[in-house]
Order: sequence, then C-alpha cells, then structure tokens
Amino acid sequence: MIIAVLGLGEAGSLIAADLAAAGATVRGFDPRVAPPAGVIAAAGDADACRGAEVVLSVNSAADALDALRAALPACAPGTVWADLNTATPGLKERLRTEAAGAVEVVDVALMSPVPGKGLRTPMTMSGPAAERLATVLGGYGADVLVLDGPVGTAATRKLLRSVFYKGMAAAVVEALTAARAAGLEEWLRGNIAAELIKADAATLDRLVDGSKKHAVRRREEMAAAAELLTDLGVTPRIAAASRDLLADLID
Repeated sequence: MIIAVLGLGEAGSLIAADLAAAGATVRGFDPRVAPPAGVIAAAGDADACRGAEVVLSVNSAADALDALRAALPACAPGTVWADLNTATPGLKERLRTEAAGAVEVVDVALMSPVPGKGLRTPMTMSGPAAERLATVLGGYGADVLVLDGPVGTAATRKLLRSVFYKGMAAAVVEALTAARAAGLEEWLRGNIAAELIKADAATLDRLVDGSKKHAVRRREEMAAAAELLTDLGVTPRIAAASRDLLADLID
C-alpha cells in the first residue's frame, strides 16, 4: 500500500518512519524538511499523493486547506484523506466540503505528544471513512479509536481536552514565572508537584463545586493574585482570567 504523508515536522516524520518500518510504501513531502530514512521523497503535495490509497496531512491547520487543494488533482477517487492537524471542527468540515466527490476526508486527532510513540500515539478519528482508515493504520500498529460521528467530532474532543490541559500548563507557567520573580520558584514547584501527585477522581468534583460555592471569596483572592503578579512584573493573564470567570459564576 502507498501512503502519502504531507508535512514532515516532528509528528509527520515519526509517523512516516514508523509506517515505512512496518512495511508500507511511504511517500513524503515537506518544503522545509527532508524525509526520514525509508520514506520516498516527493517533489510536491500532488506528487506525494499520486497513486496513494491513504494521505496523512500532518502539516498545520494553516496549511491544511492549501495542501488539499494542491493534491486533489493527483488523488484517485475514493482516496482516504486523513487530516491530523489540530484544527477547529469548522475547518475539518470545510476540508470535507472542498473534497466532496473526490476524496474521503477523515478527521484525526492525535491525543498525546508524538515523540516516543510515533505511529502508536493514541488517535481518535471520525467521519464516514474512519473505520476504513482505522483498519489500514491499525494493520501497521497504530493505536486508533473510531468515534461515532461526522467529521469534526474528533477535533471537538481534542480541543475540549486542550482547554483543560493546555490551560493548566499555562497556569503552571505563569505561576512559576511569578514565583521566580519572588524568589520562591523551588517552593512552588514542589507544591504544584505534590498537588498533582495526590489528585484523584474526586479532585475534579472539588474543583468544580468549590469554585461555584466559594466564588465570591475566590474572586477576591484571584484579584489579589493578579495584583501581586503585576507588582512582580508578570502580566497576569491566567490569574486575571480566573478572577473574571469566578465573577461570572457569582452572576
């Protein structure tokens, strides 16, 4: 089977290399990156997709539509076009609309960092051709979960998770930046680590219920925290957002 991989950055290169090692014929293109060992270099998006039964678009959300448009003339009818970019459900649906009648678009979400896992990075996918794609990639060792729903379903799940996970990471970065300015970074780092270690399923309920029950007090606390960060020379983006969200809970 010929599989095209468009975009050979960190994720694309690792997935392409694993597919080639598992026995697939992989053709790759990236205008800025040479393909890894075992992957055949193509001259462009269309050249990579010529003769491919599956196309993995792993470039970026900003390039996803252009890559599809460039490659469509070279794709055979029924080709599975898997969009692995972190993009909105709306963009995934636009890809499906643009490709209607030419290729079968599948919405794929990579649910954890690719380094260290490569093709075995957990993937969720949705769309009418998702089962077909899952069979192909699963045959090469991919970790795949097919969701019941249209194109955009997988993207919705990933982005909702991102609100939590990336938001938590942003809060940690802001807090540690302020702690460094206050000369307390090591203390706060240990405190955060201890809280993460002891968290369990009940932690979620405590966070949600406590925010609603104690919104007035916590709003004032976060207003003070935002003022402290400003005094330390740190822009309080997350602290200020927390203050404003708690104010909305009061209302």
